[in-house]
Amino acid sequence: MKNRKVVPGLLEQMRDTLAALHETEGVGWETINTIMAKDGLKDAALRRPAEWRELGLSVRRSEAVAASLESRRMEQRRARWEKTGLSVITAMDPDYPDLLRHIYRPPWVLYYIGRLELLARPQVAVVGTRQATIYGKRAAEDLSAAFSHAGLAVTSGMAKGIDAAAHAGALRGSGGTVAVLGSPADVVYPPENRVLYRRIVEEGLIVSMTPPDVSIHPGMFPMRNRIIAGLSLGVVVVEAASRSGALLTANEAIKENRDVFAVPGPISSPRSRGTLELLRDGAAAQVLEAEDVIKHYRRYLGGVRIPAMPSYSEPELTEQEARIFRLLADGPASAEELCHRSGLTFGLLHAVLISLQIKQRIHQQPGSVYIAL
Repeated sequence: MKNRKVVPGLLEQMRDTLAALHETEGVGWETINTIMAKDGLKDAALRRPAEWRELGLSVRRSEAVAASLESRRMEQRRARWEKTGLSVITAMDPDYPDLLRHIYRPPWVLYYIGRLELLARPQVAVVGTRQATIYGKRAAEDLSAAFSHAGLAVTSGMAKGIDAAAHAGALRGSGGTVAVLGSPADVVYPPENRVLYRRIVEEGLIVSMTPPDVSIHPGMFPMRNRIIAGLSLGVVVVEAASRSGALLTANEAIKENRDVFAVPGPISSPRSRGTLELLRDGAAAQVLEAEDVIKHYRRYLGGVRIPAMPSYSEPELTEQEARIFRLLADGPASAEELCHRSGLTFGLLHAVLISLQIKQRIHQQPGSVYIAL
């Protein structure tokens, strides 16, 4: 995608037109690319379906595009954005991020709420599993705080677990944070991140390529991962299972020649399996402290002192606690299953489970099912 210069007076018109095309059912990246290649945005709102067909669109798409560009529909679209606080940036805008512009099939349209200037800052992505351990969340938050203090914006996907911890840590510093959503930018997903979402709206930036009023579905998230990687100089994976969205983000970063880093975790934890595989296979550089990442981007930051990460250690476990934790590390289990597999009496098991919850190593789910953290 080339960075085309646009006469300022035409920029708003082209932005509205691109957004209208992007929101038209059946019109995807290739269709818009075809239209752009033939300078198809000129006087787009005045075109009849037959004229769109001359640009290579099918009859059905031509009619849909012409209807989407009607003045009434355009006004409804702008009113919708204004009501929800959404703004739009397109690939034709001079503020569109250069790094993102050069990925494979960069999004033509991004919806955003918050501080657009954060897109111009050097960014590092911090991603990981939704089912994060306390160790993982602490590492993600502390690393992100250090990155932000150094002047790097921290980018993530605002999912539960590592993503949420990364955003929270970044908000402790001055670098800011960018949340890339798979859902529309004005939809809080997951709902339990509502407080975090509001903070990012006020202090950071929410970004999505998903149009308003589109229902959430799994197909939205691979593109979200590509945008996270595309915006970032490098991707830090804190905790990830062997097959996880965080590893997909890392793979996108590798495809786009971005740096990939991984935080090592215990070999006994399934949540660290993916990060350990990245390190074993030489696909990622090891992160033991924030400086391991920041030193690669010093030229973007100037002379900034990096605060040291606070030391953190897991609470020690008794022999019985360690036995139960190892069983849960293999997967969720009920109290009855744990009693049978561990050989502990039910009374002792109950005491051990309470102790592990106090130490925040396990969590009880509905139905007396326990999971390791």
